[in-house]
Amino acid sequence: MLDNYLLQELVTFAETGTLAAAADQLHVTQPTLTRGMQKLEAELGVTLFDRQPNRIQLTLTGQFAAKQAVQLIAANQQLTSQVRNFALTQQALTVGASLPGPLQLVQHLAIADHTLKIWPQLLTADQLTTALKQHKVSLLLSNQALTDHTITAEPIGTEDLSVNLSKFMYQANQVAVNFSELNDLSFIVLHEIGPWRAIVQQAIPTAKFFYQEQPEALSEIIQNSDFPYFTTNLSRFSTETLPADERRICLPISDASAHQPIYANYLTTASTRVRPLIKRLRQTWPKS
Repeated sequence: MLDNYLLQELVTFAETGTLAAAADQLHVTQPTLTRGMQKLEAELGVTLFDRQPNRIQLTLTGQFAAKQAVQLIAANQQLTSQVRNFALTQQALTVGASLPGPLQLVQHLAIADHTLKIWPQLLTADQLTTALKQHKVSLLLSNQALTDHTITAEPIGTEDLSVNLSKFMYQANQVAVNFSELNDLSFIVLHEIGPWRAIVQQAIPTAKFFYQEQPEALSEIIQNSDFPYFTTNLSRFSTETLPADERRICLPISDASAHQPIYANYLTTASTRVRPLIKRLRQTWPKS
């Protein structure tokens, strides 16, 4: 088996082009690097370097070996990461999500259950399957039911979108609104809201959205303006509590796209570990 440090030496030489530069980057002496290259050639049984009196360079075989070494090093790093991530999943249950609402519910449950850990960033659609397969998370909450054959997806509830409007707007006298009634309005919106961002932008094409990076900034604007803003039935679980708002009315949005089914996605092999949490999520989920 080839030692990883020998592969790294080969790759570094290929990238830098000289013994001096490669040794400097690897923080070793040139004689140490030379011995490593000779050992690699001996273990492979091929000539990797064309050695001239004042120059050394890779042969075609050496160039090929360097390209393969890059892939092997990356694979080793991925293996290390996956094994460590898997070990962490055995110590605690890490939950990720593509929307903030379901994650806020998990954070609420985690207050009394320190074995629950939260993946710190919202995951995008192209990260979902990888996050599970690389054991970054044990349970993934999303409005997508993943279809990979190694993954099980179960519906656990629906996230329902509402809009908070000034009491003095004519829509505030209704029991509900639809997206078309919100056209041309200006909204303050938290920047990281996952798929909800595309949903509201497509449903209200003539609206303006002022995205806020920090929840504190959103809260302050709510207190000092009449801008409408969105909440969901899961917003009550947020640790970033919005201020009491007597100037606005919270109205449900009736369009189908304002009601997103949320799925619990997990590796089928992890079923025994995640099912108790799924049960708790269903029990805590707000009833419609």
